[in-house]
Amino acid sequence: MLDYAALSALAAVVREGSFERAAQSLHVTPSAVSQRVRLLEERMGCALVVRGQPCTATEVGQRLCRHAAQVALLEHDLRHALPVALPQAADRTRLPVAVNADSLASWFAPAAARYAAEAPVLLELAVDDQDHTAERLRSGAVLAAVTALAAPAAGCNSQALGALRYVAAASPAFMARHFADGVQARTLARAPSLLYDRKDRLQARWVRRLCRRTVPLPCHLLPSPQAFVEAALAGMGWGMQPLLLVRPLLADGRLVELAPGTPLDVPLYWQHARAASSLLDGLGRAVRDAARASLLG
Repeated sequence: MLDYAALSALAAVVREGSFERAAQSLHVTPSAVSQRVRLLEERMGCALVVRGQPCTATEVGQRLCRHAAQVALLEHDLRHALPVALPQAADRTRLPVAVNADSLASWFAPAAARYAAEAPVLLELAVDDQDHTAERLRSGAVLAAVTALAAPAAGCNSQALGALRYVAAASPAFMARHFADGVQARTLARAPSLLYDRKDRLQARWVRRLCRRTVPLPCHLLPSPQAFVEAALAGMGWGMQPLLLVRPLLADGRLVELAPGTPLDVPLYWQHARAASSLLDGLGRAVRDAARASLLG
């Protein structure tokens, strides 16, 4: 039998990043948090927390954190299903979710905000590349994810959301300076591109499809969807922009497509833990409704 006070302490350390802040959130002393985590590690026979700045969970620790989150969801449902009234929980239920940055910046955030305004939850959104958000689900770091992977992670369900359309775009001045001779392998190899992070493969995928071969691309790293758009407007480079974000900029000519008629559509999926939960189901409905209204069917 697991000690759920110890599980709560472990989850707080991972969530807050330190034993001191975890103690503050739980209204206990840091030594109490440390003792609970240590006893849980002894019971499990392995380390659960990597002590550092910030503290992070080991693989087993992540799975225990997911279990603690699932138990909190089930307790919420039980509290509302029993015929006798139970003491109401003082805190909202935490719901960890992974989402790609472009979805968060366009269609996902409004849906999450509407849901959180009505449901007794605190959303913990982890941002990662759409090809990697499912890894957080598999590791146990989150209970649900917007991902580009259709195959469900173990213990999870997967539902198609639609496709997020991207277009290769740059400012008119950038186009005149770097692509006066056309958009081709030779000019693309010289013109600076924009990259969200080292996991971002969208620019490379689009170029490979356009040129029918791999082209090494010089790039600026800009880990922010808003900065990504602003950098393109300022003539810093070209990049794959979510059409949902840049449609007005294309319409008024502040951005132009490198090769009109060559969008890149990225299918997205909603994967979530199979554990039945009204809160998780409610979030899933809100996400699917928003995707239906915004993404390509």
